Amino acid sequence: MSGHSKWSTIKHKKGVQDARRGQLFTKLAREVIIAAREGGPDPDMNFRLRLAVQTAKAANMPADNIERAIRKGAGLDGGGEDLHEALYEGYGPGGAAILVQTLTDNRNRTVSDVRTRFSKAGGNLAESGAVAWAFVSKGLIRVEVSDADPEDVALEAVDAGAEDFEIDGQSIEFTVNFSGFDALRSSLEAMEGVEVTSAEMAMMPLNTIPLDPARARQTLHLLDSLEQLDDVQKVFCNVDFSDEVLAEYEKAS
Repeated sequence: MSGHSKWSTIKHKKGVQDARRGQLFTKLAREVIIAAREGGPDPDMNFRLRLAVQTAKAANMPADNIERAIRKGAGLDGGGEDLHEALYEGYGPGGAAILVQTLTDNRNRTVSDVRTRFSKAGGNLAESGAVAWAFVSKGLIRVEVSDADPEDVALEAVDAGAEDFEIDGQSIEFTVNFSGFDALRSSLEAMEGVEVTSAEMAMMPLNTIPLDPARARQTLHLLDSLEQLDDVQKVFCNVDFSDEVLAEYEKAS
C-alpha cells in the first residue's frame, strides 16, 4: 500500500478512535446539516446526505443526533445553522500540495485559523486554483477482510466497478468513480467475510511526491493541526509518506 493510502487509513482510524471532546460528532453533524439543506431530507433521493448518514452511523453517532441534524438542515425545526462551504489550498513544508475542506459560520475566522496553521508549520496558504488541479474527486471505500482472500475480494470488487485498490494485510482500500460508488459499496457489503469500515468521497492526488523524513514529519504535524480546527471537515495532500515516518505517526497517535 502506498504511503499516501496508508496515511489516509491511519488518519481514518485515528479519527474514529479519538473524537477529540466530541469534535468528530460535531463535524459529522455539520456535514449532515449542509447535505440536507442542499438536497433535501430524504437520503434515498440525496446521495450526499445518504453518504453523510452512513458515515455518521459508522462512527456510532446516536440516531437522534443524526435525525436532529437532518431536520435542522432541511429547516424542519424552524431554523438552520448558517454554514458555508469553503475550500482552501496551500503548500506544506517541502512543497506538498494540500487541500482543506471547511464548513463554517464565519469565513474570516476560518481563513485566519487555516493561514496561521500553515505559517507556523513553514508552509503557506495559496490562491484559489493553485493546487486543486492536482487532485480528482473519487469514492474511497475501505474494508477489512476476515474469512476470505484479500486478492480474491479485490478482483471481485474490480468486476463490481472498482477502478483501483491497495492491499495492506487484511485491509483493502478501493477507489471508484462517483457513478459507481453506491453499487460498489453494496457489492462489498454483500460479500462474505468482508466488513466495510468507511466509505467517502475524497480528493485523491493525481500524482504523489516523496519528502525527506524531516519535511514529511513537519507535513504530518501540519495536516494533524489543520484537522483539529473545528471548521475543518477534511484535509488532503499529495505526499507519499515513507513507512518509517508513518510508523512514528501511528505510534504517536
